[in-house]
Amino acid sequence: MQSLLLGIDGGGTHCRGRLTDNAGRVLAEATGGPANVWSQFETAIQAIENVIDQLFMQAGLSAEARENTILVAGLAGANVASVRVRLQSWQPRCQSRHLFTDVEIACAGAHAGAPGAVFILGTGSQGAAWDGKAFTLLGGWGFALSDAGSGAILGRRARRLALLAHEGIVPASTLTERIMALHQHSPEQMLIWSQQATPADWGRVVPDVFATAQQGDEHAVALLEQAAADITQMVQPLLARSHGKLALMGGLAVPIQPWLPAEIAAQLVLPQGDALSGALRLASQLSQQPA
Repeated sequence: MQSLLLGIDGGGTHCRGRLTDNAGRVLAEATGGPANVWSQFETAIQAIENVIDQLFMQAGLSAEARENTILVAGLAGANVASVRVRLQSWQPRCQSRHLFTDVEIACAGAHAGAPGAVFILGTGSQGAAWDGKAFTLLGGWGFALSDAGSGAILGRRARRLALLAHEGIVPASTLTERIMALHQHSPEQMLIWSQQATPADWGRVVPDVFATAQQGDEHAVALLEQAAADITQMVQPLLARSHGKLALMGGLAVPIQPWLPAEIAAQLVLPQGDALSGALRLASQLSQQPA
């Protein structure tokens, strides 16, 4: 029996999987729960295992078929050395399993395996560059320390600015008033909210930032200009390692582009594929290597 190829994208908020035959014909696709092996290791592994079970069930394949499966998993948090050590204990039933980060498989998908770079902009952010021999990773160290240009950082800055405006330290604007209204115009309510807020919670005001910036809100414009500057700082070294090809991915990839400097925007390319296609491309390449 020819090898089956199994790609897993454990990007954090949910887990996706795709099973194909060796010719690339899709046999099954499935989606599961959160799969961040850094923040919730056991929960993430269970979510991945559930998706794998779904894939083989949908494809009508027996458990024995797993013995002929090349598994590539791109997992959020797998860039952390201690997590990679812990992942060695995860040995799902397969012919071979290969671990990457979610941004590495996104890079492989975006450039169809050719040299290039990606910068993922969602709730968090991380970049990767492939030079044809090895991946280089930048960022991805979480909300407290990293995530430059991300929705969570942009949202936190917006709320801080709204609080400054509420106290009369800077002028108020449509954006700051909208944000304070979310907290009944009460700094104390904002403080209580902040103690339990997740990065995704911080990022929920980002659509308001973009909407008010289009209306000329000076604070919203300044926030997006600052985010664009942060992104520029991160992607410049990626461009240097990737033959000048950069794809932006994630929920902020499209709306932030008009705010980027012209010299950065000129080097952007559209992703040729998604993270799952990258995982399967890597699986196909690994299946052709001698045992």
